[in-house]
Amino acid sequence: MNVIVTGGAGFIGSHVVDALVEQGHRVTVVDDLSTGIRGNVHSGATLEQVDVRDSGALNDVTRRAHPDIVIALAASVDVNESVNDPMLDASTNVMGSLNTFLAGVRNGARHLIFSSTGGALYGESPDPATEETPVQPLSPYAVSKYAAELYLGWVCRQYGVAGTILRYANVYGPRQNGSAGAGVVGAFARALLHGRRPIIYGDGLQTRDFVYVDDVVRANLLALKAPPGTYNIGTGVKTSILELARLCCLTYERDADIEMRPGRSGEIRDSVLDAGRAVRLLGWQPRWRLCDGLGLTLEWYREMAEGENRA
Repeated sequence: MNVIVTGGAGFIGSHVVDALVEQGHRVTVVDDLSTGIRGNVHSGATLEQVDVRDSGALNDVTRRAHPDIVIALAASVDVNESVNDPMLDASTNVMGSLNTFLAGVRNGARHLIFSSTGGALYGESPDPATEETPVQPLSPYAVSKYAAELYLGWVCRQYGVAGTILRYANVYGPRQNGSAGAGVVGAFARALLHGRRPIIYGDGLQTRDFVYVDDVVRANLLALKAPPGTYNIGTGVKTSILELARLCCLTYERDADIEMRPGRSGEIRDSVLDAGRAVRLLGWQPRWRLCDGLGLTLEWYREMAEGENRA
């Protein structure tokens, strides 16, 4: 099949592209490389450096690729940045997503797969949230992702195509940007590898559901042929941020010397997902335990740091 992956030079997107190419699909990556990395893109994929907010350029690329399926992964993912600049967040996550959906269906795509968020969308969820849990977005990032979901529903009804929404928990793994807003695992790893203390905002007892990137990739592959719908992709296991920091310190054989700072606006206290629907209808379930996925991820960050030091 011909598949377009927006954001395909980024963290999750590049892993999805790798798997698609290895399965024999013809893959076109659309990425403006503002945060994505050219070197992440599989040599068997075609890279088009285009911003999804540029509807004309995006439509031209999509027409040439003539996709059967569009996987929409391009996004602004920093919750704190969305609070500081909600207009910028919306320009990518709402308008960029809508541009992607429309370009896809106007140029042959019969299935749109959208990467959303369960970690932010449900608001506070001390108990595992299902897809029927009321949406309570507490940040502009969550609002923009939900707006894109609603636009996806309209596009699919209007054009008679299939739409799948994958609501991820907190995804981690190799290639994740180490900035604080892009992922707490990366932020902890880079701090420790550069001789700094990991920073926790709040008391550290807030909990998250951490899902390894390989499990997320598998969900995308299964979604290619599964019934369209909305699916949570998470482990159902809560881990506190303090426990995560201690695991990172232990892996790198560092003292658990952690800097605590006041909590930040827009961040939720507890988030965990129930992925029962994905188990039943996608045939998906998480295979990676946090300790195993975290070990591989932290080793990847160590290798990156050693490469930077040699350079």
